[in-house]
Amino acid sequence: MDVSPNLNENDNQPLYIQLYEYFKKQIQVSGLSASTRLPSIRRLSDDLKISKTTVQMAYQQLLAEGYIESRERSGFYVIKLEEESFGSILPAQPLASFKTEVGGKQTRILYDFYMSNIDFNHFPFDSWRKCSNQCISRDHKDLLSYGDKQGERGLRYELSKYLRRARGVNCSEEQLVIGSGTQVVLQIICQLTGIDGKKVAMEDPGYPGVRNVFQHFRFEIEPIPLEEDGIHIDALSKSGAKMVYVTPSHQYPMGMVMPIAKRMKLLQWAEENGGLIIEDDYDGEFRYRGKPIPSLQGLDAHGNVVYVGTFSKSLLPGIRVSYMVLPERLLNIYKRMLFMYDQTASRFHQKALQGFIQSGEWERHIRRMRTIYQKKHTALLEAIKSIMKTNVTVTGQDAGLHIVLKVKSDKTADQLVKIAEEAGVKVYSTTPMWLKKDSAGDPLILLGFGGLSLEEISDGIERLNAAWTPYYRHR
Repeated sequence: MDVSPNLNENDNQPLYIQLYEYFKKQIQVSGLSASTRLPSIRRLSDDLKISKTTVQMAYQQLLAEGYIESRERSGFYVIKLEEESFGSILPAQPLASFKTEVGGKQTRILYDFYMSNIDFNHFPFDSWRKCSNQCISRDHKDLLSYGDKQGERGLRYELSKYLRRARGVNCSEEQLVIGSGTQVVLQIICQLTGIDGKKVAMEDPGYPGVRNVFQHFRFEIEPIPLEEDGIHIDALSKSGAKMVYVTPSHQYPMGMVMPIAKRMKLLQWAEENGGLIIEDDYDGEFRYRGKPIPSLQGLDAHGNVVYVGTFSKSLLPGIRVSYMVLPERLLNIYKRMLFMYDQTASRFHQKALQGFIQSGEWERHIRRMRTIYQKKHTALLEAIKSIMKTNVTVTGQDAGLHIVLKVKSDKTADQLVKIAEEAGVKVYSTTPMWLKKDSAGDPLILLGFGGLSLEEISDGIERLNAAWTPYYRHR
């Protein structure tokens, strides 16, 4: 194939970026069709009179963003850009069509920094479709009937291996229970621990979705304040609660990562008080600074931790697959009292997920998304630093798919959200996440970055800053 990029050594952009942009444009406009074999690194280096490193870096960028694939002993090939299933996903397209009511009029939302949005552009559609199609055959006609009430055994086995290896969770497939979403899993935990008037402690601020479940089951919720390294252990001890819900790998919403020393103190609290810890590891796969810290469950030697996880952030929210690892004392209650409850998650999705993990695609996907989210995370922090400067402070930036902005303004968080919305930017207030909020202090705003492109992140922060500039408190 002929390759004729206009490379300019005097351009501000590095040559490898220019070459990457050339191929990207060719693929997007169908100048290079799916399965087209790209020139080898050596040949393209010779043809264009550039270094092999330049070509290799351009190819690696295309690989990371899902435009090409590397076939062993064969070379690099263009990947078909999917237009089925989730539709044609182009930057800003879904956001441009979204409108919201602001002050009685419709406002077009151009940039949505929603915390739970993820990147669908780099999802391995072909691999997932293959795993899904394998489930829809006569060989798997048993999937048409009711399945294992704890979830598909094959999925639980694969998941237990992954959790032991990647998250330091000490478990077997017998301890795993699958459910259709974290709230469903929490409902089961509530029934296992008893309802009506029991105290449960929660980080304050904390995840409203879980708080709603506890309230529905008539638990008395004890809000526990946060310190810089997570939940306040002394306040927890004084609360009288025997159960606590925490998000130690990336506190929701404030974003701090609980260090090992505090994790050990929390485990000590559970052991001394006969307490139970619910550890929600909702986006623990994505960490940007420091070494991974073992899960609380993996550090627990006395069976006082329920580990809860989900595929909503790491894979797809739409498949509605979450899970929990029950300690022996709760597993025995589950088998005695709730084992007759039917499984709530789709057997087809569970079986497809099992094949996805067995094939190695799951861990390849996680590695790829770590790289992509790392770039988006860096782009967001750089944009905030260069555009908003000292008017904001960033916290919660070590892990996960969102950060927290402390804005130097006399406006409230809710007022800043409305001002941003009127400018076409959707950001999120922390107000609904508090039970006991001190009104003092600067407003706190949540920014998610998983579902935005690098360009959208930069443009969105530019527009957000312009909207907020009149309201910054200049000293």
